[in-house]
Amino acid sequence: MIISSDLATAGSASATPTPSPLVQLVKVNKRYSNGTVALRDLSLSVNRGQFVSLLGPSGCGKSTALRMMAGLLSLSSGDIAWPDSAGAAAKRDISFVFQEPTLMPWARVFDNVYLPLRIAGISRERAAADVNDALALVGLSKFADVFPRELSGGMKMRVSIARAMVTRPRLLLMDEPFAALDEMTRAKLNDDVLRLWRERDLTIVFVTHNVWEAVYLSNRVVVMAARPGRVVDDIAIEAPYPRSADFRTSASYAAQCERVSRSLQNTLGHADIDH
Repeated sequence: MIISSDLATAGSASATPTPSPLVQLVKVNKRYSNGTVALRDLSLSVNRGQFVSLLGPSGCGKSTALRMMAGLLSLSSGDIAWPDSAGAAAKRDISFVFQEPTLMPWARVFDNVYLPLRIAGISRERAAADVNDALALVGLSKFADVFPRELSGGMKMRVSIARAMVTRPRLLLMDEPFAALDEMTRAKLNDDVLRLWRERDLTIVFVTHNVWEAVYLSNRVVVMAARPGRVVDDIAIEAPYPRSADFRTSASYAAQCERVSRSLQNTLGHADIDH
């Protein structure tokens, strides 16, 4: 707990609240049936309201860790804890955005976004307001009745994000969602995600291979070692929000990208080739 010097001097009991962990991975291990060790003793705590990027070499287990948090993949050992809520309730408050939009090509945009609510047993009529709200969040209100084939790559990803947001999650997990997009579209979607994060009071865990993207988006960048994956660095990004193009061209941004890049390069020394 941190108490300001003025308040401490005055003897006041007021203080900045200690951040509350939303999800904690505790010594998580994952060994696949073919013997590959994807994660070894991975420990990570994500506080409510944080934007955390997982960064590391290909095959270091970033996506594996994300899928475990979502309940899409089992643990070999270790634990995933939800300190401030019951586990079952917490898992209902998670949404996942995959690298590919994974839209149903035969369904219109509205019905693609409606899908999670339909699975939850909510009627189309009752869900309409939430679906339209989610489409408005990503700027696609005018495209509710079109098919995915009529959309650009960036617009398809917006539909995927709208589908994730329609359930109003507390935790949004994003697995390299912008990797296949051009730089201009990627930069715009980065800004859109930051806006959603702030407006909806989300917690986001974001997997990326891109140092510049990780630094721009995050207040923490967690660097993982090459397989078997584990945390080797946890870097706080010192920059206020909202962030803009001015931040991307600042000396502070360049210096923090360099710091993260050095850490990423150092992960090669942590590789375990004998696993």
